[in-house]
Amino acid sequence: MDMNLISCDGVFFDFVFFINCCFCFSEIPQANFRRLPFDHCSLSLQPFEYPVCTEEGVVFDLLSIVPWIKKYGTNPISGEKLEAKSLIKLNFVKNNDGKYHCPVLYNVFTNNSHIVANKVTGNVFSSEAVEQLNIKTKTFKDLLTDEPFTRKDIIILQDPTNLDKFNVSNFFHVINNLKVLDPDEEKAKQDPAYHLKTTNLETRETLAELYKDYKGDQLLASTMKEPEAKKTDKINAAHYSTGRVSASFTSTAMTPATIHEADAIADDAVRYQYVKKKGYVRLHTNKGDLNLELHCDKVPKAGENFIRLCKKAYYDGTVFHRSIRNFMIQGGDPTGTGTGGESFWGKPFKDEFRPNLSHTGRGVLSMANSADLKWLSFWRKQALYMLSTL
Repeated sequence: MDMNLISCDGVFFDFVFFINCCFCFSEIPQANFRRLPFDHCSLSLQPFEYPVCTEEGVVFDLLSIVPWIKKYGTNPISGEKLEAKSLIKLNFVKNNDGKYHCPVLYNVFTNNSHIVANKVTGNVFSSEAVEQLNIKTKTFKDLLTDEPFTRKDIIILQDPTNLDKFNVSNFFHVINNLKVLDPDEEKAKQDPAYHLKTTNLETRETLAELYKDYKGDQLLASTMKEPEAKKTDKINAAHYSTGRVSASFTSTAMTPATIHEADAIADDAVRYQYVKKKGYVRLHTNKGDLNLELHCDKVPKAGENFIRLCKKAYYDGTVFHRSIRNFMIQGGDPTGTGTGGESFWGKPFKDEFRPNLSHTGRGVLSMANSADLKWLSFWRKQALYMLSTL
């Protein structure tokens, strides 16, 4: 008998018919969901450069929202009244790879991250950092500037469990097709060349003759955006300079610089030098517990990767997919194939080989180059020397 049929006094009903008719449930129509990434402006739908937000946590680019408010005076998402003075400037922090991350826990922000902002300072953190260091400790001071704030000043920029405000299909300006024309674009439309989509050889040669005296270097130098200078202090200041003085001397496209400034050392290099202790992890298996000691003082990057993956329950429910007699047992792959998985940062990182760390006996924990696979050795194996991080 069909498992989807339900019996009632000898009469069989289809399951969908039973749900809709007997319980009076009706199908709820849902609009098409178009996801807006967290680092995009809700008005221009492009990556923001100067982020600001409303008290509801809707993020805009300052260069896009100000002309809109001057013309319409409303919130482009809800259509309600909005004033420019109510906007809150946001201070996002980027890592060495140019990705937005939490300046406290160094978690890279993704479309699934829980992101919050401090209304008083505008600093952006992960929700985990504020929850652990502010709310649980009842110490409501900004984690970067130490300025006091209240719990009501915490603005939720992105909640992975509630993504309604990221649905582009529900935006007021999208539904009503409202736009604010860029003055530069309006000025460009006055140039006849703006409307030339395809041209033949004769037209291209004529235009090349017309613009042969074009001063490209001067225009580039006048419109070039200055790179953001990373702030240095006595902790992260390097013993070498940024090189901007020599670069500006040899390149006409660079803004002249006459003062040597110390370059900033990478955040990882600064904080890892203060790691002096071992790390400890207890691994629960169906055969018992394994107490693991991690050489975080010698291989800090690998140790942080393993501990952070354990904290996010990355290894929960995984199996040891490979076992070789008198050699090792391997696990850590969520797919159970030995080819899947990734590091905590989503990509491989540099190996941390140490000559004084080797497979000297059984029970040695190693990490493969894919940064998520681990294995425990059964016996001394010199064949693995300098091939994995211990």
